[in-house]
Amino acid sequence: MKGEELDVVRGSGNVFRDLGHASADAEQFKAILAAEIIKALDRERLTVRAAHSRTGIAAADFSRIRNADLGRFTVDRLMSIINRLGSRVEVKVRVRHAEGQAHAETTRLERENRVSVPPDPPA
Repeated sequence: MKGEELDVVRGSGNVFRDLGHASADAEQFKAILAAEIIKALDRERLTVRAAHSRTGIAAADFSRIRNADLGRFTVDRLMSIINRLGSRVEVKVRVRHAEGQAHAETTRLERENRVSVPPDPPA
């Protein structure tokens, strides 16, 4: 194992996209918000019960967030929790066209002789 060379694969910056999740962008955003909630709890040294007392949000919800069980949470609910903990959320959005990604994937598949795609018609 020591002599084997490892393949290095550069990720997209979004692990959910890299794993092929359908709602990758929303899942990544929720994970970032959850991380900020955990940071706030740690900074204030709040237990889940103390966080419940301060915010009125169920201690079980804080436990779910700490365990990255985010399926029951919406983005706006996570933002509301951050606000109740005394922090504010500033969101900057950058939209990238998925067409470039699809083209790169098609090109990779063509190189591997898996698919054959006709060229785009002239504009």
